[in-house]
Amino acid sequence: MAERDRAGEPAAGQTAGVDRQALDEVVRFTSELIRIDTSNAGDGACRERPAAEYVAERLAEAGLTPTLLERTKGRTNVVARIDGTDPGADALLVHGHLDVVPAEPADWSVHPFSGEVRDGVVWGRGAIDMKNMDAMMLAAVRQWARSGVRPRRDIVLAFTADEEASAEDGSGFLADRHAGLFEGCTEGISESGAFTFHAGSGMRLYPVAAGERGTAWLKLTARGRAGHGSKVNRDNAVSRLAAAVARIGEHEWPVRLTPTVRAALRELAALHGVEVDVDAPRFDVDALLGKLGTAAKLVEPTVRNSANPTMLSAGYKVNVIPGSAVAQVDGRVVPGGEAEFRTTMDELTGPDVSWDYQHREVALQAPVDSPAFAAMRAAIERFDPDGRVVPYCMSGGTDAKQFSRLGITGYGFSPLKLPEGFDYQALFHGVDERVPVEGLHFGVRVLDHFLRTV
Repeated sequence: MAERDRAGEPAAGQTAGVDRQALDEVVRFTSELIRIDTSNAGDGACRERPAAEYVAERLAEAGLTPTLLERTKGRTNVVARIDGTDPGADALLVHGHLDVVPAEPADWSVHPFSGEVRDGVVWGRGAIDMKNMDAMMLAAVRQWARSGVRPRRDIVLAFTADEEASAEDGSGFLADRHAGLFEGCTEGISESGAFTFHAGSGMRLYPVAAGERGTAWLKLTARGRAGHGSKVNRDNAVSRLAAAVARIGEHEWPVRLTPTVRAALRELAALHGVEVDVDAPRFDVDALLGKLGTAAKLVEPTVRNSANPTMLSAGYKVNVIPGSAVAQVDGRVVPGGEAEFRTTMDELTGPDVSWDYQHREVALQAPVDSPAFAAMRAAIERFDPDGRVVPYCMSGGTDAKQFSRLGITGYGFSPLKLPEGFDYQALFHGVDERVPVEGLHFGVRVLDHFLRTV
């Protein structure tokens, strides 16, 4: 659909899309969801139920029959299905999580759970990650109910708990225990894609995620001989652990290019006027990244595996050498890189330090030549004809990992048009998280069009 004028009406000669009410609701729902504090520190204390009940009420008002599901009391998920017009078509999953990472109010310009709307911007934790998308989903389907629209495919809406931790109470629980709710779903869309990325010289990119690196959170344990801090000790657990952590932090991982990343490099190179053969045996990815300017940020984290030490724990008194020491490492693995990751970690930790997975999830890939990806590209370029859609692989992960157990191919597609200078990626889990009202309007229009045409 076309961009609208300031009153929310279609420009002359263009087809009507979402109505004024949907534009107002997407802003209101984002704000009201932010006010419901669903902070998830990973300690099990989060309670998403108030937000889930809010979502279920909005869906019920649109004539849908939402189902509320819990693995743990208060960790509530919401699922609803919209019947399509073609019973033979595959269903599409649209999912967003209700929990957010914690926020320290003293660090913010506004209270992180105020949902304040000021100067055309909605402020608060979840404005980007990802109560904005939850609000878009609600506003779009409520518009359909008012106007009698039905999509061709069945649409399954899922609002999940616990994405910001293990997903055991959220998408993992739904995939393992309630697979029937997702019957027929072959593809899904969710967060971290289709946002405006300003690449310089007026170039607006819209990266759509067609892959995710796998998660490999590790616990390293070094064991040694406990003793007095004044004595010689060649079996010092802290020293052994420190050496292993240093080796991991300094390791240079080799390049491992997946089909999604190759596609991203081809399209970005073409847009920047760089001639390159990414399939050539001597292709130098780092040299190409140096020619892509700021757009290199979209690809650089996903051309290799990675492992970053993040936590250390050892000892209880300065003059006591402990018998063990522990570290934690955030590992991320490109699709197909699992065996290399394990072998490398064995080598880097050495014989005196053991390691195991604290949390592990698969890497994902999705085709960039699919009808669904083409429909995403068309929907974005319909509303921003000068924008350019490019595929990319997420450096982290989403609930798409858990839903992949059901055979659902996942894409990152939560559309937002953002002004230049608005650092979308820095606001994920950052201070002063916020989203422009006009970005939400663009997002609900694009989402509505995509869901009706895919």
